[in-house]
Amino acid sequence: MSAASCLLTEDQFLCSICLDVFTDPVTIPCGHNFCKTCITEHWNINVQCQCPNCNKVFNRTELQVNTLISEMVAQFRQSAQQKASSSSSEQQVSKPGEVPCDVCTGTKLKALKSCLVCLASYCETHLEPHLTASRLQRHQLINPVENLEGMTCTKHDKLLELFCKTDQMCVCVLCTVSDHKNHDVVPLKEEYEGKKIEIQQMIHKRRLKIQEIKRSVELSKEGADREIADGVQVFTALKEYVERSQAELIDTIKEKQRKTEKQAEGFIKELEQEISELKKRSSEVDQLLQSEDHLHLLQSLLSLNAAPTTKDWTEVSSRPPSYEGTARRAVNQLEETLSKQMKKLTEIELKRVQQYAVDVTLDPDTAHPALSLSDDGKQVKNGRVRKNLPDNPERFDYCVRLLAKQSFSSGKLYYEVQVKGKTGWILGVARESINRKGMIQTSPQNGYWTIWLRNENEYEALASPSVSLSLKSQPEKVGVFVDYEEGLVSFYDVDAAALIYSFTGCSFTEKLYPQIGPGSYNGGKNSAPLIISPVNHTE
Repeated sequence: MSAASCLLTEDQFLCSICLDVFTDPVTIPCGHNFCKTCITEHWNINVQCQCPNCNKVFNRTELQVNTLISEMVAQFRQSAQQKASSSSSEQQVSKPGEVPCDVCTGTKLKALKSCLVCLASYCETHLEPHLTASRLQRHQLINPVENLEGMTCTKHDKLLELFCKTDQMCVCVLCTVSDHKNHDVVPLKEEYEGKKIEIQQMIHKRRLKIQEIKRSVELSKEGADREIADGVQVFTALKEYVERSQAELIDTIKEKQRKTEKQAEGFIKELEQEISELKKRSSEVDQLLQSEDHLHLLQSLLSLNAAPTTKDWTEVSSRPPSYEGTARRAVNQLEETLSKQMKKLTEIELKRVQQYAVDVTLDPDTAHPALSLSDDGKQVKNGRVRKNLPDNPERFDYCVRLLAKQSFSSGKLYYEVQVKGKTGWILGVARESINRKGMIQTSPQNGYWTIWLRNENEYEALASPSVSLSLKSQPEKVGVFVDYEEGLVSFYDVDAAALIYSFTGCSFTEKLYPQIGPGSYNGGKNSAPLIISPVNHTE
């Protein structure tokens, strides 16, 4: 019996009603075996005595326990318990945070799988029937999870195996014909796969964003290193020039002092020589005066008078040299050098911002009715005559200006406008929500960051209050640069490579649009167009 039982599997000892190992097995007339309690309860529910397996109907008889099968079941249970006992030591005991087996008594072993049909989790030993029994093999096994009860519908007590996209919730089959009828319902697996792909896409996008941020940091570092190198080069040159100028200033002053000292020493030496000569003659005269030989005395005095005469020192003076203006002239030279270095820096800066040039096209839907645009949207001028155009919300109706079609809300932007031959114009950027109707107070508070020319030579930055600009020359082409995150708007004289003005510390929260205006007609003096120019941004 023991050898025979070892050849049998648990599947052969399962009751087809309770799907568990036989308890008090009985055999009915058709030959099928069931637990005595299971078949009795089954027949109590059904009117006829019918086999649950083959559906054969027969007269109800008194059920007797099948002794042979009972012994085989007992042997099988004993063998299974020994096997479970020997293998339980090899299996892992459930730890905190791990899903325990629902069947184990006493020490709970770690569950390997959970069954969505039985709503239970099983360790290796108790999972065996689901792997061997044909009926149980149809059950859906998943990796162990807790709270399997939460996977059933509380209303219909059915497995939550569908997902309602309309209400974004898990539902059972019966829900689709009641509360979720005609809703967009898909299998959980399909929704899971979709969500999985969506999450993978989100992960991918974030990885790309990480790469983008890292690249931005690299570019920032490269820019910082480049800016430092340029700055160090310029300041090193300036430092060397200052030190050289200082040394030259000191040498110049000392040289003047040396010349003054040398001249004074010559005068003093010459005077001392004359004093010595005069003392000698005075001594000789004293000696002659003691003589009573009048002829000799007279002849000697005539000889002394014929000696070299002394110098007339009345007009001779040793004046200290003038040092006034020496330091000032040195500083003026330094200022000229500094101006040249500033120009070099601005040239470098301008080349860099030109790398962010965008192709700007003017938007006719925003243009004041008196403006005339070229077909390519690159030129605009004051046409004097007000055209009959729709007064749409985007159009300026009083101020003679317009916006570009392009907008941006991050990063950097640069564009250039030719202003040659103009006596008036306005350039800059404006936020999307600006007021475009009636008289406009152009200022950063109202969403405008602009400069303008009026009355032929009056340049102003339209800040609050306005700032008068003193330019060395009238620009013929103006570059406009915006750094959205930095809050910076700068204007350049492109040909002179000079900075005109910068708005700093700006706070941008909306889309920004390039904004220009050709100014009033001014009796034909200001009839030249403003032209969006292509940017030459080669290094």
